[in-house]
Amino acid sequence: MAIMEEGPFSHLVEQYERLVYTVCRQLVRDGAAAEDLTQETFLSAYLHRQSIPAGYERQWLARVAANKAKDYLQSAYQRHTVLPGDEGMPPGLAPSAEEIALGRGRAAEIRAAVEAMREPYHLVCRLCLLEEKSPEEAALALGRPVKTIHTQLSRGKRLLREALERRETDGTVPR
Repeated sequence: MAIMEEGPFSHLVEQYERLVYTVCRQLVRDGAAAEDLTQETFLSAYLHRQSIPAGYERQWLARVAANKAKDYLQSAYQRHTVLPGDEGMPPGLAPSAEEIALGRGRAAEIRAAVEAMREPYHLVCRLCLLEEKSPEEAALALGRPVKTIHTQLSRGKRLLREALERRETDGTVPR
């Protein structure tokens, strides 16, 4: 199979950028994220242009776009975790002053639990959960692959959840 040249690739982008954007937009429901995913799709297509089957460019690009969007959604889901005590707050209701004070205490408890974690989870959880960095930003800061950061963050959240639950059941932390 011949490698696609710059000119034909530019034509491919012009021809299918609306399709790729639409696929991403329908899956992630966020225009800015869909634009980013469209760029990522075409970057991936450019890097792997020798493997695009001739005559199946449309299907290949749509599949890559869908996979990028699914990866994005999975990543967003993994970044959002419900820690003990966070559930039960109906959306749209403003918390009372007492709930705000308890929330601050809970935030301090979570911060302390993250700071007490062992490596490699401590730095990853501190960056992603406390400093609200994306896994990609954490990977860049720590010099680790993004997939490794995702794995360490997922495991770190599980360890954090278990540690907080253990503290509650031991009675060492006020509810």
